[in-house]
Amino acid sequence: MMLWLANLLYALAAVLMMYAVLFLLIHLPVFPLRKIDVNGQLSHVNRDQVKLIVQQEMKGNFFTLDIKQIRNAFEKLPWVRNVNVRRRWPDRLEVVLEEHQALARWGGIGLVNTYGEVFQAASDKDMPEFIGPTPESAKDIAEQYDYFKTTLGSLKLTPVQVVLSPRRSWEVRLKGGLNLELGREEVRQRLAKFAGVYERTVAKLPQTVNYVDLRYPNGFAVRYPELAARKATSTNRQGAKNG
Repeated sequence: MMLWLANLLYALAAVLMMYAVLFLLIHLPVFPLRKIDVNGQLSHVNRDQVKLIVQQEMKGNFFTLDIKQIRNAFEKLPWVRNVNVRRRWPDRLEVVLEEHQALARWGGIGLVNTYGEVFQAASDKDMPEFIGPTPESAKDIAEQYDYFKTTLGSLKLTPVQVVLSPRRSWEVRLKGGLNLELGREEVRQRLAKFAGVYERTVAKLPQTVNYVDLRYPNGFAVRYPELAARKATSTNRQGAKNG
């Protein structure tokens, strides 16, 4: 028993000594980080932002540097979507940044990327606007927008706003002021039918149309701006008379 206890103590002492030596080696200034590579297709992240993070967060040597802390610091930049940080022996740190690719504006308070994710950043780029009940619905809108843009683009029509209501009803506003009411069901089929007859129907009307209701099973209804104005005036007069 004494022999076994002695061997155990010797083994424990050896492990502690190895740990102490390793700890000293790691924390000695002989493993400094000499180079930091920041890669990625960067259009919005600038050199000053990267330099500030390096100055504030790069603490420690090759072994003791907190990778998670570095990643979190880069992820706080408005245009950064994803960060990958790796150590490269013997003295290099590699940071790969993926930026958000802005697709649309989100209700005037943010942006939507090509993955349908809402993020907070500023841009003066001309983009369509998405409006939905929750930020999570931006993904559904982004997927439909791609189809709307392609289908309407063949007619030289440009969607500038896509609205998804809380009841999952779709509406598309086009450049020039035309609004398309698509409803909740068979949205793509309805738009495809409209695109197929647009050139020989709406496009040939003598007056400008500002609203098209595509929710009818065998056709669609249109509305002229002046008729809508007359209806509103008539309603106001009737209300005043009743009052």
